[in-house]
This record gives sequence, structure tokens and C-alpha cells, in this order.
Amino acid sequence: MKVLVTGGCGFIGSHTIVSLLNNGYEVISIDDNSRSTTATLDGIEAITGVKVNNYQVDLCDLAKTKAVFAEHSDISGVIHFAAYKSVGESVSIPLLYHRNNLNGLINVLECVKEFGIKTFVFSSSCSVYGNIEHLPVTEDTPFKEAESPYARTKQLGEFIIRDFAKATPEVNSMVLRYFNPAGAHPSGNLGEMSWGKPIYLVPVITDTALGKRDKMTVFGNDYDTRDGSCVRDYIHVMDLSDAHTNALEFANNDKGETNCEVFNLGIGEGVTVLEAILAFEKVSGMKLNYEIGARRDGDVVAIYAEPTKAFDVLGFKPKYNIEDIMSSAWAWDKKMNG
Repeated sequence: MKVLVTGGCGFIGSHTIVSLLNNGYEVISIDDNSRSTTATLDGIEAITGVKVNNYQVDLCDLAKTKAVFAEHSDISGVIHFAAYKSVGESVSIPLLYHRNNLNGLINVLECVKEFGIKTFVFSSSCSVYGNIEHLPVTEDTPFKEAESPYARTKQLGEFIIRDFAKATPEVNSMVLRYFNPAGAHPSGNLGEMSWGKPIYLVPVITDTALGKRDKMTVFGNDYDTRDGSCVRDYIHVMDLSDAHTNALEFANNDKGETNCEVFNLGIGEGVTVLEAILAFEKVSGMKLNYEIGARRDGDVVAIYAEPTKAFDVLGFKPKYNIEDIMSSAWAWDKKMNG
């Protein structure tokens, strides 16, 4: 079976391609490389021995997008990752995010329908829930107000897919809401490329360890949590990638109760910021230079998934823990910084 992965040169997309290839799928990629690099294709080839063909196409260009689908009339499924994802940038340039993320999605769905493709998997996010009141988060947790234009594009993207599914019963759509992806491929040949100054916890930790920043700040240690710092649900990128392969197979086999199924992808456990730092220090043997700062505006105290549905229905079984995430991310960043 041939699968089209949009955003295949990105962090999660490239790792998912590895999972797909390891499970016998043929894969092509569309990625305009505006926020990624084709060097990830070399990493994929080093791991799998397969050179993946990437089409450098902007999905907002419907004609060029259709041309890729027309060239590969045997595509059986699409996994759609391609989107801008910087929360801060989305606040500064909201129209860029709405235009890119939503127009690209609409064009891909139009091609899915026109070319008779059976399966569509969408990369969503726990950001759709907003500032939630009750933990853990289930698939039925109502959406709150989006905390950023990026998060709103994910909410709107899900509504678009629901409407599409109602009007297009022949297509099985899967919406995967994941929590905090991190880590790198265990081989050290694939990981997260840094574009600008990292803002997410794991790359901030590794940047600090590499000396790229003098120290890092833990924003608040007086929250109502185990150690006073914020809690997040970290999922290893390879566990997340395997879940996409599982979701694709599930949809291909018509196993859903409806033709639009939603799954949370997390490990169902929260890790505090200070626990994440301790995990890094354990696997690296280093002492991290950090300070305790004031709370940061907009930070949610705690969020983690109730992943039972993905465990039971998709057979999703995470293999990696926070120490595995830290050790693989650290190995990748040391390699990249030579």
C-alpha cells in the first residue's frame, strides 16, 4: 500500500515515515521545506535503506497538490502533518497560520475525495482542549477557548474534518490529538531540527547542557503539583509514530464505529518540569544549570491524557519513558552539534 505523508521532512512526519516503511508501506512525501530540511530524508534512508521521494510543493497551491495525487493514482491513505506550529509566531501573525494550516488541509481533503482515497489521518494536538478544568483529558473533554491562533487552527481543522466525514462516508478519517512529543530515533540518525531558539522543554534542556544558553528557567515552583512545577504528558516520537501506523491500519480495515474517529495519544502520566530535569541529569550524568523563576502567563498547571481508548482500540502501547526521551534527544543533539 502506498501512503502519502504531508510534512514528511518534519519532526513527527519523518519518524512516522520510518514506522510506515518498517511496516511494509510504500511512502511518498509532500513538504515545501519552508520549516524543514531534506536532510531528514537522508536520516530516513540511513535507518531504513529506502530513499523516499519528496515533492517540494506548497499545499496551498491546489493545482500543484493535485498534480502529485494524479501522478500517484495508487495512493491508499494520507497522513497529514504539514502545518505551521509555533505558538508565539501564530499570535504575532495569525492570518499566516489560518491561511497555511486551513487552506492546506482543505486542499488535501479535496484531493482525498477526488482521487478516491479511503483513509485520512490528521495530526491534531491536545492544544484543542484549551485551559482544561478536569484531569485526565479524555476524547470527550469539551473544547475551551483556544490559547493561540495555532491551537484554533487545530480546532477548526477538526471541525472541517467532521463536516467532510459527514458528506464523504466513503472516507475513513482519524483525528489524533497528541500531547508533548519529544525524543529522537534510537539510532541517532533522526531527530528534531532546531528552527530558531527552542521553546519546548526537552530541546531547552539539551540546549542548556550543550552550553547554547547559560541557564534555563523553571517557570514557577509553587503550583499545586508534586514538586510545585507544571505537569505535562511527554510521549516519545517513535511511540507516537507507531500510533499513526496503527491508526492507518485501523481505518484501512474499517474498524471504526464511525468514519471519523478521535484518539488521544499520550502515555497517561504527567511529568513535572523538575522531574524532567532530573531524568536528563540521570541519563547524561550532567548537572543542569537552571533557576526557579516566576510563573509564566498562559501556562496550564497540568495536562495529561486518558489514553485508554488508544490503548484498547488501536493497540497503542508506548515503549519509552521520560528517561528514554531524554537519552535519545541528548544523543541526537550531541551528534548535530558535533
